[in-house]
Amino acid sequence: MASGGVSPLTSVSPVPSLQESTAPSTSSPIAQTTNSSSTTPPATKICVFCGSSPGLSPAHMAMARSLAQYMASQKISLVYGGGTVGLMGEIARTLVSLSGPTSVHGIIPAPLVKYERGPDSEAVAEHSRENGSGLPEYNVYGKTTVVKDMHTRKSMMAQEVLAGGPGSGFIALSGGYGTLEELMEVVTWNQLGIHNRGVVVLNVEGYWDGLMAWIKNSVEAGFVGEGNKGIVVDAKTAEEAVKALRDYKLTVGRFKLEWGNE
Repeated sequence: MASGGVSPLTSVSPVPSLQESTAPSTSSPIAQTTNSSSTTPPATKICVFCGSSPGLSPAHMAMARSLAQYMASQKISLVYGGGTVGLMGEIARTLVSLSGPTSVHGIIPAPLVKYERGPDSEAVAEHSRENGSGLPEYNVYGKTTVVKDMHTRKSMMAQEVLAGGPGSGFIALSGGYGTLEELMEVVTWNQLGIHNRGVVVLNVEGYWDGLMAWIKNSVEAGFVGEGNKGIVVDAKTAEEAVKALRDYKLTVGRFKLEWGNE
């Protein structure tokens, strides 16, 4: 989490030397406010945390596609980590193919470009540092913003979700250390009252069973309050996950702290 007394959701800027992969008419990489001049409600935005690997079971990639397909059917936009490989690339490509490039916003730190992209990504990253080009194709992966570090990435993704309409929130597909860290940070932010959006794990083949067991054990051991055991919702299908965000109820044990960003 951010230190030095600054809210984790304080506005941040992308790396100045890098440009976005986006259509020329696209505005600021992150909306600071919802539609103040229009009666049209803001679009629902779901931030999906997931691995840059495909996993060994085909079920993980299949779920990424299923979630993208259901999001497209519900006209929901995707915010994600900006990678083009593994589950990250699969969900972005699928949603863009169904809903167009304006439905996806990837946010990636510059040092991770060569790890969360395809085989030519290191050359692409160097090219981007030199002239701001070479980012993922807009018509394949949607809008991409390259930022300076992990904290900026996570803060921008959270701000996108907070600017979204009803049903906006966070879903974790399968992933590794990075996915778990991102998930647990938004869980902690929910508990602390930093945001009021739902948090769901899409539990493919029992992937998140260990986490759900850990939460139960933490409650029983007295380290997580009984009133906060329901911050994370366990879902088995894309439809269940999206419905869980729409129906999400804040836990009774949530800290009512003033952070100045809700």
